[in-house]
Amino acid sequence: MDFTPTEEHSAVRELAGQIFGDLSTHERLAAAGTGTDAELWKAVCGAGLVAAAEEVGLLGLVLALEEQGRTTAQVPFAASCVYGVLALAAHGTAEQRERLLPALREGSAVATGAFPASGGHVRATVEGELTGVVPLVPWLRDATHVLVPDEERRLWLVRVADAGAEAVETTAPWSAGRLTLDGSRAERVGGAAAYEDVLATARTAFAGLQAGVCAGSLARAVRHTTTREQFGRPLSTNQGVLLRAADAYMDTEAIRVTSYEAAWRRDEGLRYGTHALTAAWWASEAGTRVVHAGQHLHGGLGADLEHPVHRHFLWGRQLDAYLGCGGELLAELGELIVAEKLAEKAKGRPSAEAADRGEGVGV
Repeated sequence: MDFTPTEEHSAVRELAGQIFGDLSTHERLAAAGTGTDAELWKAVCGAGLVAAAEEVGLLGLVLALEEQGRTTAQVPFAASCVYGVLALAAHGTAEQRERLLPALREGSAVATGAFPASGGHVRATVEGELTGVVPLVPWLRDATHVLVPDEERRLWLVRVADAGAEAVETTAPWSAGRLTLDGSRAERVGGAAAYEDVLATARTAFAGLQAGVCAGSLARAVRHTTTREQFGRPLSTNQGVLLRAADAYMDTEAIRVTSYEAAWRRDEGLRYGTHALTAAWWASEAGTRVVHAGQHLHGGLGADLEHPVHRHFLWGRQLDAYLGCGGELLAELGELIVAEKLAEKAKGRPSAEAADRGEGVGV
């Protein structure tokens, strides 16, 4: 892929960087507590960043989410774009898109997802009534709609008003909640392949968010170690500090590059399931290392719950496990690679050739 962003991608990234940089300050984040910054969300939607996700694709969204991650801005930007705008644009019917997308674009409606479908906790009837409990759904307290996979991995869109939502506090301030479905009415979204595509899209998007969280954590650590002196010289002159920061930088770049590639492949209509899992693995494993390094390089200040770097640590750890932790992702990646190899062998076609031709578009 060509890593040079298009003019549209650059414009989205710059706009997101300006909005999040100006409005997502430490003081506003502290005032928001564990909830969403309503004024910031209004500014994000008013600037057209949510609506732009359809036009600039997943790669453009990843670039914008990096900017959110740098400041740990408390808005449901990733969730509403992935589980709402992009999911409906790719898998919704013409009627669903016409009815639901305008409100999602302008922010008067907010979507989130009860992902992944672990354990098959939700059952669906042929009439479209859902029953089950999802213990933790990020940004549920902000949402008007929830994209829910059932035990057979079919996707259903549920209005929060038709279900039960109970606030749940987590270490990361994501306005999370517990979703209870008791015969709740729902509408089907997409076909058999929709679940895998939305999950891969979500993993790629949240890997991009993790890249920003790590970049923000590392930037704070660099500022601290270059201005803090010990024994008459900056901490950054110590070899141990330099090596730790260098490792964190390389890990952050690995998350960024793999998320870019997965997003680009989706936008180009190429297979990207393995690439999304690779990006998610880096976001989980490397992301944990980076946010730990950022906290450790702050010394005693890193243990202060009120210090801004601690927020990066909390976000990094939450994103580490949100859509599958490292070991789970590796196991899933291995199974997917084997399945693809067997399928391509049955067709009598080499793996690389099949990927280059874009056959079996999707995950």
